[in-house]
Amino acid sequence: MAAVRTRPRRRRRLRRVLFGLAAVLLLAAGTAAGLLWWSLPPSHAATRIPGLSAPVEVALDRHGIPRIAAATEQDAAAALGWLHARDRMFPMEMMRRGASGRLAELAGPAMLMNDRFVRTLGLLRRAEADLAILPAETRAVLEAYAAGVNAWIAERGRFAAPEFIPLGAPEPWRPEHSLLWGKVMGLWLSGNWRQELEHARLAAILPPERLSDLWPADDSPGRPDALPAPATAGDGAPPRKDARALPTNSSETITAAPARHRPDGSQRGHGAEDRQRPGPNGQAATDADPAHLSRLLAALPRFPGPGTLPDSASNAWAVSGARSASGAPLLASDPHLGFNAPVLWYLARIDLADGRMMAGATSPGVHGIVIGRTRDLAWGFTTTHSDTQDVFVETPAGPGAYATPDGPRPFTVREETIAVRGGDPVRLRVRETRHGPVISDLDPDGAGGRILAVSMANLAPDDTSAAGLLALNRARTVEEGKAAAALVTGTPQNLMMADAAGGIAMALTGRTPIRRAGDGALPAPGADGSHDWAGWVPFDALPHAEDPPGGALANANNRVSPSGHPVHLGRDWFGDWRFRRIGEMLASRERHDAPNFAAMQRDTVSLLARELATAPDAVLRQSPRPEDAAAAKARDLLLAWDGNIAADRPEPLLFNAWMRAARRLALENGGAPPGAGGPEFLSRVLSPDGRAAAPWCAGDCPALAARALRDAVAELQATEGSDPAAWRWGRVHVARFEHPILRFVPLLGGWTRLQAPTGGDEETVSRGGMRGAGPASWRHVHGAGLRLVADLADPDRTLAVIATGQSAHPLSRHWGDLLPAWRDGGTVSLGRAPADGGEGGRFRLLPTP
Repeated sequence: MAAVRTRPRRRRRLRRVLFGLAAVLLLAAGTAAGLLWWSLPPSHAATRIPGLSAPVEVALDRHGIPRIAAATEQDAAAALGWLHARDRMFPMEMMRRGASGRLAELAGPAMLMNDRFVRTLGLLRRAEADLAILPAETRAVLEAYAAGVNAWIAERGRFAAPEFIPLGAPEPWRPEHSLLWGKVMGLWLSGNWRQELEHARLAAILPPERLSDLWPADDSPGRPDALPAPATAGDGAPPRKDARALPTNSSETITAAPARHRPDGSQRGHGAEDRQRPGPNGQAATDADPAHLSRLLAALPRFPGPGTLPDSASNAWAVSGARSASGAPLLASDPHLGFNAPVLWYLARIDLADGRMMAGATSPGVHGIVIGRTRDLAWGFTTTHSDTQDVFVETPAGPGAYATPDGPRPFTVREETIAVRGGDPVRLRVRETRHGPVISDLDPDGAGGRILAVSMANLAPDDTSAAGLLALNRARTVEEGKAAAALVTGTPQNLMMADAAGGIAMALTGRTPIRRAGDGALPAPGADGSHDWAGWVPFDALPHAEDPPGGALANANNRVSPSGHPVHLGRDWFGDWRFRRIGEMLASRERHDAPNFAAMQRDTVSLLARELATAPDAVLRQSPRPEDAAAAKARDLLLAWDGNIAADRPEPLLFNAWMRAARRLALENGGAPPGAGGPEFLSRVLSPDGRAAAPWCAGDCPALAARALRDAVAELQATEGSDPAAWRWGRVHVARFEHPILRFVPLLGGWTRLQAPTGGDEETVSRGGMRGAGPASWRHVHGAGLRLVADLADPDRTLAVIATGQSAHPLSRHWGDLLPAWRDGGTVSLGRAPADGGEGGRFRLLPTP
């Protein structure tokens, strides 16, 4: 009987324990929910910011886009800093940690690769040094911005963003932290030094002529105005003045690298002379250990890894008033960067008491409009891809020293300590030579005595880019925009501009080195000074362009150095398929308007696809019809296709899979490692004239094309089903925007993920960049996170959209509310006042008493 009575007691105890656990779990869930709710930023507030000269009024539209009304530009910078911190404090924290080499402190050992690399380059030290040389007015704006950020941090503490609840309040923002953004952009958007290492690695295993094919000559005109004329001659006013390039200095001022001639008459490629340049100890400078170079390349962060960017990005174009429906110039800009949630960009409009205005895209952490407009000038950026980085092979000269033309010199050495979350601190010994940081020390297995140092123009001292951005935010004319461009010394970019007076121009920013010898294609000897940099190319000597007769300028990362120009910018360029497609669309009508420009930004026609798959003389059309029914059906689909990489079609998936298979087979035939070359290489191999067919196609390119198609179809059938006609590009080509940390957390990663099926691929104007392996390799991971169009006829006629939302808080209604508009081609107008009256919220920012 006693045993029988104890059973109900045990059950009651068990129920109490279970109820208690449930209560604890509910309490914990409620507490977590309450904390997350408390971390949501308010939509109405009055707050004080030290240093304001007068109250600042801020109105948010229904998308959370602020309109800032301020007395001075310093007050506006403080307000922008406060708003950036309110909506994007954690991405700002990730940016400054990534650029300072402090990600492992937050995220553990997985981030050590990035931290070692960044500490070796010393980005933070260089930003601190640059701050000291900036003009006082620029430092004042940076300090005002930091005051705005810190006002939010002081007010909210660990509730500044939900990620800080477990981490603690973020550290105060310092003015030099804003300079880190430019350092990061300069680093990731100028990767030529990596290409030199890759060239050197392949030069050790491939004959010169085969290496030349992997990076073929660029025979394009290399001018931003090399565009077809419109279909109907314009009857509007002519351009403001005659077309001209900006003035260049005399030939005595500029030392251009000698041209390298190929057997076919073109002037790019790796000839035998590249591999035989004299190096230290009587060896060629490129005579490096391929295994060491492979290890070194593997030790460097690479997109899409954390904190990295893709190596090619952006479109920008402009037309004069003669080709605009409004009678004033139009400008379009859509930078292509890696996708995160939220994207890099944050929209804003600023109006000052003196009548000045700025509107467009900011980047949290930065003190002004990066891409956008003032009342009278609009601008956008594309990456130039000029060669502003060189690797030097240094010669040891005794313990702790290296050889120079003036005798042995000791390395500059510093010790870095990297804190690691959940692990012991890591100590890093960083060496520098007169050329720059020793990157070969990043090889975990040692360099075998080789010492490789890298010179980067974007790491050179006295970078005035912050002053250049401030000048651009003040500019009213193309001439003033060019003066601002001359101050943007950190990152080689193409600055596309248009002004209300009718002018359009493209100016190159960033410092371009003058080399004493060589063209920067391969690592050069460092001991004798023969390949040292002798200074910078004067700004006015760069190949800028202004007011072309055709009334249009464009760039899509294609070559910008015209044939015969005295300045050597580089020798490896991306293909011009996007540029030529922009030219086709510009020529398709006599006059354009802002909605038409916005539609052009979403164009998904691939000229590369038309050349390789659908043209009458395409190699695929010459290939034998496959015996396999599915492959034969796939071939028929491709040959009847118009080259549109549309999300609802099967041909884009077939074409991209065929391209990958053809590249793999060609590299195998030519004895090159997987991943070498790119679309430019494959375009050359599969060109109808067959100039490069022998080694890569085993003498029969139509047969290679047929085999590649069979392989591609067989691979896709395993995941997409048996019928090629039923496949859809948009099913696999999905734009995905994920939180940089929560993406790795089960359940939370899926909950915070934003995604949309998209068209386009690597070579379409609507960029659909991909990286990775396996089925996930079709995922859309970089592209136009921002699209902006400005009509200079009206300061309020500015259209823009970003791919996610303004907020970095996953519980905010602005976490992803702009994604449908971005996906479907919608835009938001950045007028002076929100069209909805400010339903997103209002703030009054006040000076401290």
